[in-house]
Amino acid sequence: MDRMEGAMNALLCSYRNCSERMRIIRCCGPGDFFLERVVFPFEVLTFLCPPASDVEVWARDSEGVFLTEQLPADAMAMQQDGVSPRPEWLPQVPSRAVGVKGNASSVCLLPR
Repeated sequence: MDRMEGAMNALLCSYRNCSERMRIIRCCGPGDFFLERVVFPFEVLTFLCPPASDVEVWARDSEGVFLTEQLPADAMAMQQDGVSPRPEWLPQVPSRAVGVKGNASSVCLLPR
């Protein structure tokens, strides 16, 4: 699979940190795919990843770093198959929220 084909099959995902503390998002997928990002309080992270990826949410407290949530990437997808995404410059409208542990939440967005 070439790079362009992989990008066309990638999921557009979103994670919203509703906590007052920083979170670390790690996304591991097939092959060598790996993504790690810091998400600050109340920030929204949007990212592309292969459909078979797993997303981990890590937090830190006085005892160290710990895993708070593990989700399949398709649970965080912003669009469904066959539905064209809204252009980035148009406002995105949350259609549903995916419940997660703690104060963090993933938001799935669909075009109007």
